[in-house]
Amino acid sequence: MEILKAVYQHPLLSDNDFQQIANAHELMEVPRGTLLLKEGKIANEYYVLQSGVARAYVYDYNNDEISTEFFTEGEIVISTASLFQRIPSPENIQTVTDCVMLKIQFDVFQALFSTIPAYVDWGRLWFTSQLFAIKQRSLDMVQETATNRYLKLLKAKPQIIQNVPLKQIASYLGVTDTSLSRIRKEVATYPAG
Repeated sequence: MEILKAVYQHPLLSDNDFQQIANAHELMEVPRGTLLLKEGKIANEYYVLQSGVARAYVYDYNNDEISTEFFTEGEIVISTASLFQRIPSPENIQTVTDCVMLKIQFDVFQALFSTIPAYVDWGRLWFTSQLFAIKQRSLDMVQETATNRYLKLLKAKPQIIQNVPLKQIASYLGVTDTSLSRIRKEVATYPAG
């Protein structure tokens, strides 16, 4: 319940509003490697990640997996375009570790969204923060060195570095496995602090 309070924190949501939203979520334990959404399928739910790590990925022109997003505790695991535009997902979403998640079905979400005005305000703020994060990531890909991108990831989501295979992290950062190994060795020599 605490994780939902953190995710759905909004000054206009009353205790009753929050309770309705919380009750709409189903607790799930999801094993590592579970495909939550397959590319080409339409998303019919989203998840609040209580513990564990999940990721979104696509296949590039060489049929290599490229990680496009990592989801960690307290984040919403979602294919936004697929869920809200009702279109086939361009990405796969998979658990990287064993996860505990709270799932809400799209039709239930829609019903709550149409009856709780503060939920709409919360959604608007959430979307804004997601757009900002996407824009920042695209800027970082062209303005930051691979080492700085790794350091930002390390600071923002240290559990990824601890739980995600090197190859998946490297693809997310836009570097080769070898380059990432070199970056990690270099960063390990940095003075603490």
